Amino acid sequence: QVQLVESGGGSVQAGGSLRLSCAASGLTDSRYCMGWFRQVLGKEREGVARITSTGGWRSVADSVKGRFSISIDTDKKILYLTMSTLQPGDTGIYYCAAAPPELWSTSCGSGLAADFRYWGQGTLVTVSS
Repeated sequence: QVQLVESGGGSVQAGGSLRLSCAASGLTDSRYCMGWFRQVLGKEREGVARITSTGGWRSVADSVKGRFSISIDTDKKILYLTMSTLQPGDTGIYYCAAAPPELWSTSCGSGLAADFRYWGQGTLVTVSS
């Protein structure tokens, strides 16, 4: 069973930086699509960035392009989201997610939360002005 555990959230002032980590277990050697999503109370979960488990392909949402980057340590199976120049609008719960191997292309292509099956518990990021 795939398990994802996020860490690294916290409170930061606008303009600051944070790096989120997601430790994955239960992954096989197959290719997965892994991603970061965020959710603000009352709004739908929004895709932030996604990457293949091999690290060979990645994509970042336009809303955070140039400020956020996604990476993966393929040996340790740890997913990272490096966030800089944070803004109050970036406040939310950040979730790590993974899609099963048979859906890696679909999920990485769409970036939709519905295409990801495995989810972490989330980590809160608060950006104050």
